[in-house]
Amino acid sequence: MRYPGRERRGRSPRGPGGFRGERRHHPRRRRFAAEEYAYVLDYLRMGYPEDRHPWHRNSPVVQLIGDKHFTLMDATPRPGAEFEILERVYVGPDEELRVKIQRVYTDIEYSDLTAFARDTLRQAVEEIVRSREREFVEFFNIAGPISLRFHSLELLPGVGKKTVARILEQREHKRFESFEDIKERTHIDPVKVLVERILEELAGDQKYYLFVRPPKREMEGPVPPIYLRYLEQVRRSLGGGRRAGGRGAGEGQP
Repeated sequence: MRYPGRERRGRSPRGPGGFRGERRHHPRRRRFAAEEYAYVLDYLRMGYPEDRHPWHRNSPVVQLIGDKHFTLMDATPRPGAEFEILERVYVGPDEELRVKIQRVYTDIEYSDLTAFARDTLRQAVEEIVRSREREFVEFFNIAGPISLRFHSLELLPGVGKKTVARILEQREHKRFESFEDIKERTHIDPVKVLVERILEELAGDQKYYLFVRPPKREMEGPVPPIYLRYLEQVRRSLGGGRRAGGRGAGEGQP
Protein backbone atom coordinates (compact mmCIF):
# COMPACT_ATOMS: atom_id res chain seq x y z
CA MET A 1 0.00 0.00 0.00
CA ARG A 2 1.35 3.42 -0.93
CA TYR A 3 0.78 6.43 1.22
CA PRO A 4 0.02 9.57 -0.75
CA GLY A 5 2.00 12.58 0.41
CA ARG A 6 0.12 14.31 3.20
CA GLU A 7 -0.53 17.85 2.11
CA ARG A 8 0.84 20.79 4.07
CA ARG A 9 0.73 24.41 3.12
CA GLY A 10 3.65 26.74 3.69
CA ARG A 11 4.46 30.37 3.19
CA SER A 12 8.23 30.64 2.75
CA PRO A 13 9.95 31.05 -0.62
CA ARG A 14 11.96 28.31 -2.17
CA GLY A 15 15.52 28.07 -1.03
CA PRO A 16 18.83 26.61 -2.21
CA GLY A 17 19.72 23.14 -3.33
CA GLY A 18 18.21 22.86 -6.79
CA PHE A 19 15.30 25.23 -6.16
CA ARG A 20 15.05 28.58 -7.80
CA GLY A 21 16.25 31.72 -6.08
CA GLU A 22 18.84 32.08 -3.37
CA ARG A 23 22.46 30.95 -3.45
CA ARG A 24 23.17 31.26 0.23
CA HIS A 25 25.35 28.71 2.00
CA HIS A 26 23.84 25.29 2.74
CA PRO A 27 23.97 23.78 6.19
CA ARG A 28 25.89 20.51 6.16
CA ARG A 29 23.55 18.19 4.37
CA ARG A 30 25.26 14.91 3.47
CA ARG A 31 27.01 12.48 5.75
CA PHE A 32 27.53 9.67 3.28
CA ALA A 33 30.15 7.89 5.43
CA ALA A 34 27.61 7.63 8.27
CA GLU A 35 24.43 6.49 6.53
CA GLU A 36 23.77 4.76 3.23
CA TYR A 37 20.22 3.51 3.79
CA ALA A 38 17.36 5.03 5.74
CA TYR A 39 13.73 4.28 6.58
CA VAL A 40 10.98 6.68 5.57
CA LEU A 41 9.17 8.12 8.61
CA ASP A 42 6.95 10.63 6.82
CA TYR A 43 6.47 12.03 3.32
CA LEU A 44 4.93 15.47 2.87
CA ARG A 45 4.18 16.19 -0.74
CA MET A 46 3.34 19.85 -0.17
CA GLY A 47 6.08 20.55 2.38
CA TYR A 48 6.18 21.02 6.13
CA PRO A 49 5.60 24.59 7.38
CA GLU A 50 7.54 23.94 10.59
CA ASP A 51 10.63 22.54 8.87
CA ARG A 52 13.88 24.23 9.93
CA HIS A 53 14.92 24.39 6.25
CA PRO A 54 12.94 27.17 4.52
CA TRP A 55 13.02 25.42 1.14
CA HIS A 56 11.11 22.46 2.63
CA ARG A 57 8.22 24.53 3.95
CA ASN A 58 6.34 24.58 0.67
CA SER A 59 8.15 21.88 -1.31
CA PRO A 60 8.21 18.08 -0.96
CA VAL A 61 10.17 16.72 2.01
CA VAL A 62 10.86 13.23 3.33
CA GLN A 63 11.76 12.58 6.97
CA LEU A 64 13.96 9.52 7.57
CA ILE A 65 16.09 7.62 10.07
CA GLY A 66 19.39 6.05 9.06
CA ASP A 67 19.74 2.31 9.63
CA LYS A 68 23.41 2.38 10.71
CA HIS A 69 23.72 5.20 13.25
CA PHE A 70 20.03 6.11 13.79
CA THR A 71 20.69 9.52 12.23
CA LEU A 72 17.52 11.61 11.88
CA MET A 73 17.38 13.45 8.58
CA ASP A 74 15.10 15.12 6.12
CA ALA A 75 15.56 15.02 2.40
CA THR A 76 14.53 16.57 -0.86
CA PRO A 77 13.04 13.84 -3.08
CA ARG A 78 13.73 13.60 -6.79
CA PRO A 79 10.91 14.89 -9.01
CA GLY A 80 8.16 12.32 -9.40
CA ALA A 81 9.41 10.06 -6.60
CA GLU A 82 6.80 8.34 -4.43
CA PHE A 83 7.38 6.75 -1.04
CA GLU A 84 5.87 4.15 1.25
CA ILE A 85 6.04 4.70 4.99
CA LEU A 86 8.86 2.55 6.45
CA GLU A 87 10.29 2.03 2.97
CA ARG A 88 14.07 1.56 3.06
CA VAL A 89 15.73 3.92 0.59
CA TYR A 90 19.30 4.59 -0.45
CA VAL A 91 20.68 7.95 0.73
CA GLY A 92 24.39 7.36 0.05
CA PRO A 93 26.82 8.84 -2.49
CA ASP A 94 26.22 6.55 -5.47
CA GLU A 95 24.07 8.53 -7.92
CA GLU A 96 22.92 5.38 -9.71
CA LEU A 97 21.48 3.93 -6.49
CA ARG A 98 20.12 7.23 -5.15
CA VAL A 99 17.17 7.20 -7.51
CA LYS A 100 14.55 8.65 -5.14
CA ILE A 101 16.52 11.09 -2.97
CA GLN A 102 18.06 14.27 -4.33
CA ARG A 103 19.60 15.83 -1.21
CA VAL A 104 19.91 14.81 2.43
CA TYR A 105 20.11 17.10 5.48
CA THR A 106 21.39 15.59 8.73
CA ASP A 107 21.02 18.58 11.05
CA ILE A 108 17.53 17.83 12.35
CA GLU A 109 16.51 16.58 15.80
CA TYR A 110 13.60 14.67 17.29
CA SER A 111 11.70 17.92 17.90
CA ASP A 112 11.81 18.60 14.13
CA LEU A 113 9.89 15.43 13.30
CA THR A 114 6.22 15.59 12.42
CA ALA A 115 3.76 13.94 14.80
CA PHE A 116 3.27 11.21 12.21
CA ALA A 117 7.05 10.62 11.94
CA ARG A 118 7.31 10.31 15.72
CA ASP A 119 4.53 7.73 15.70
CA THR A 120 6.35 5.77 12.99
CA LEU A 121 9.74 6.00 14.71
CA ARG A 122 9.22 3.06 17.07
CA GLN A 123 8.42 0.69 14.20
CA ALA A 124 11.47 1.85 12.27
CA VAL A 125 13.80 1.48 15.26
CA GLU A 126 12.49 -2.00 16.02
CA GLU A 127 13.00 -3.03 12.39
CA ILE A 128 16.59 -1.76 12.51
CA VAL A 129 17.33 -3.51 15.81
CA ARG A 130 15.91 -6.82 14.59
CA SER A 131 17.76 -6.60 11.27
CA ARG A 132 21.04 -6.07 13.16
CA GLU A 133 20.57 -8.80 15.72
CA ARG A 134 24.20 -9.90 15.74
CA GLU A 135 25.45 -6.41 16.60
CA PHE A 136 22.96 -5.79 19.38
CA VAL A 137 23.48 -9.24 20.88
CA GLU A 138 27.19 -8.44 20.97
CA PHE A 139 26.39 -5.31 22.97
CA PHE A 140 25.14 -7.54 25.77
CA ASN A 141 28.41 -9.49 25.56
CA ILE A 142 30.77 -6.50 25.77
CA ALA A 143 28.88 -3.79 27.71
CA GLY A 144 31.00 -2.57 30.60
CA PRO A 145 30.78 -0.34 33.68
CA ILE A 146 30.64 3.43 33.41
CA SER A 147 31.90 3.86 36.97
CA LEU A 148 32.55 1.71 40.04
CA ARG A 149 28.87 1.96 40.96
CA PHE A 150 27.07 2.23 37.64
CA HIS A 151 27.03 -0.18 34.70
CA SER A 152 26.12 0.79 31.14
CA LEU A 153 23.49 -1.98 31.08
CA GLU A 154 21.59 -0.04 33.76
CA LEU A 155 20.80 2.56 31.10
CA LEU A 156 18.43 0.06 29.50
CA PRO A 157 14.86 0.71 30.73
CA GLY A 158 13.78 -1.73 33.42
CA VAL A 159 17.27 -3.18 33.91
CA GLY A 160 18.43 -2.77 37.51
CA LYS A 161 21.44 -4.02 39.40
CA LYS A 162 20.03 -7.50 40.02
CA THR A 163 19.32 -7.96 36.32
CA VAL A 164 22.77 -6.63 35.42
CA ALA A 165 24.32 -9.16 37.80
CA ARG A 166 22.33 -11.95 36.13
CA ILE A 167 23.42 -10.80 32.65
CA LEU A 168 27.08 -10.66 33.68
CA GLU A 169 26.88 -14.09 35.31
CA GLN A 170 25.25 -15.65 32.24
CA ARG A 171 27.67 -14.15 29.72
CA GLU A 172 30.63 -15.24 31.87
CA HIS A 173 29.29 -18.78 31.63
CA LYS A 174 28.63 -18.53 27.87
CA ARG A 175 28.43 -15.63 25.43
CA PHE A 176 24.96 -14.69 24.23
CA GLU A 177 24.17 -15.86 20.71
CA SER A 178 20.74 -14.44 19.87
CA PHE A 179 17.90 -12.30 21.19
CA GLU A 180 16.04 -15.47 22.13
CA ASP A 181 19.09 -16.72 24.03
CA ILE A 182 19.24 -13.46 26.01
CA LYS A 183 15.52 -13.65 26.75
CA GLU A 184 15.65 -17.24 27.99
CA ARG A 185 18.72 -16.78 30.20
CA THR A 186 18.10 -13.30 31.65
CA HIS A 187 14.28 -13.03 31.58
CA ILE A 188 14.27 -9.67 29.80
CA ASP A 189 13.05 -8.83 26.31
CA PRO A 190 16.23 -7.49 24.66
CA VAL A 191 14.48 -6.01 21.64
CA LYS A 192 11.99 -4.12 23.80
CA VAL A 193 14.61 -2.59 26.12
CA LEU A 194 16.93 -1.71 23.23
CA VAL A 195 14.15 0.01 21.29
CA GLU A 196 13.05 1.95 24.38
CA ARG A 197 16.61 3.10 25.06
CA ILE A 198 17.24 4.17 21.48
CA LEU A 199 13.98 6.15 21.45
CA GLU A 200 15.04 7.90 24.67
CA GLU A 201 18.37 8.82 23.09
CA LEU A 202 16.71 10.06 19.91
CA ALA A 203 14.49 12.32 22.03
CA GLY A 204 17.64 13.84 23.54
CA ASP A 205 18.56 15.36 26.91
CA GLN A 206 20.40 12.27 28.17
CA LYS A 207 23.47 12.24 30.40
CA TYR A 208 24.82 9.17 28.60
CA TYR A 209 24.29 7.98 25.03
CA LEU A 210 24.90 4.31 24.30
CA PHE A 211 24.01 4.15 20.61
CA VAL A 212 22.84 7.48 19.17
CA ARG A 213 25.12 10.41 18.45
CA PRO A 214 24.08 13.27 20.79
CA PRO A 215 22.59 16.38 19.18
CA LYS A 216 25.14 19.03 18.25
CA ARG A 217 23.50 21.62 20.54
CA GLU A 218 24.02 19.29 23.53
CA MET A 219 27.65 18.56 22.66
CA GLU A 220 28.31 22.30 22.45
CA GLY A 221 26.51 23.03 25.73
CA PRO A 222 28.13 23.86 29.07
CA VAL A 223 27.91 20.23 30.28
CA PRO A 224 28.04 17.96 27.22
CA PRO A 225 26.72 14.40 27.52
CA ILE A 226 28.98 11.37 27.41
CA TYR A 227 28.81 9.48 24.11
CA LEU A 228 29.83 5.87 24.78
CA ARG A 229 29.91 4.86 21.09
CA TYR A 230 28.80 1.28 21.65
CA LEU A 231 27.89 0.67 18.02
CA GLU A 232 31.50 1.39 17.06
CA GLN A 233 32.77 -0.83 19.87
CA VAL A 234 30.49 -3.64 18.77
CA ARG A 235 31.72 -3.47 15.18
CA ARG A 236 35.33 -3.59 16.33
CA SER A 237 34.49 -6.56 18.56
CA LEU A 238 32.95 -8.35 15.60
CA GLY A 239 35.91 -7.54 13.42
CA GLY A 240 34.10 -5.04 11.22
CA GLY A 241 32.12 -7.81 9.55
CA ARG A 242 28.74 -7.32 7.90
CA ARG A 243 25.82 -7.60 10.22
CA ALA A 244 24.34 -11.04 10.55
CA GLY A 245 20.76 -11.36 9.47
CA GLY A 246 20.89 -7.97 7.77
CA ARG A 247 20.49 -7.06 4.13
CA GLY A 248 23.27 -7.28 1.63
CA ALA A 249 24.76 -4.17 0.09
CA GLY A 250 22.59 -4.39 -2.98
CA GLU A 251 19.31 -5.26 -1.29
CA GLY A 252 16.55 -2.96 -0.22
CA GLN A 253 17.28 -0.48 -2.97
CA PRO A 254 14.56 1.94 -3.96
